Amino acid sequence: MSDIGFWLKLLDYVGIAVFAISGALMAARQRQTLVTFAFFALLTGVGGGSVRDLLIGAPVYWVHDSWVAALCVGIGFLIWFTPEKWWAGNLLEYFDALGLAAYAVFGTAKALAYGIPPFPAIVMGVITACVSGIIRDVLAGLPSIIIRPELYVTAAFLSAVSFAALTTLNLPNIWAAMIAAGAGFALRGAAIYWHIGLPVYGKGE
Repeated sequence: MSDIGFWLKLLDYVGIAVFAISGALMAARQRQTLVTFAFFALLTGVGGGSVRDLLIGAPVYWVHDSWVAALCVGIGFLIWFTPEKWWAGNLLEYFDALGLAAYAVFGTAKALAYGIPPFPAIVMGVITACVSGIIRDVLAGLPSIIIRPELYVTAAFLSAVSFAALTTLNLPNIWAAMIAAGAGFALRGAAIYWHIGLPVYGKGE
C-alpha cells in the first residue's frame, strides 16, 4: 500500500469530526441524554470508514488509532453542553454535507492506495461517505437519507469520481482532494438550499 499522505489523512479527520458533529446534532434534535450524544457521535463518525476498511481488507482504522474514538466522544460531550440555539436551522444538514464530501474523497483515496481499481475505489468512497449518514438516521428512527430523492449519494459520487479522475491526470493529491471535496459539498449544499432532488419512479403517471 502506498502512503496516503498527510493532507488526505487530515481530510479523514475532518470527515470523522464533521460526521460526529452531525450525529450529536441528530441526538440534540431528538433531545437525548449525554450518553446518547456520545454514542451517536461515535457511530456516525466511524461507521462509513469501518465498512470501507472491512471491504478493502484494511485494518479497521479507528481500532488502531486511540484519538479517533476520543475525538468523536469528545465532540458528543461538547455539543451536549452548548446552547440549543447555536444549532438551529440547517446546520445539521450542512455539517453532514461537509462530512459527506470529505469522506467520499478520503474513502476513494484509501481504496486506491490499497490497490483497488478506480471504479470500485469510487464505490468505496461513496460507501464511506453515505453509510455514516445511514447509521445516524437508523439510530434516530428516521427514514434513511438515501431513500429520499435528495442529491446525497449523487454528491458523494461527484466527489469520489472527481478525485479519481484528477489523480489519474496526475494532479497532486492535495489539489485533487480540495477540488473534489469542494465540488461534492457545493452540489449537496445547493440541494439543501434550493431543495433539489432527483426525479422519482412513476412520477407524473
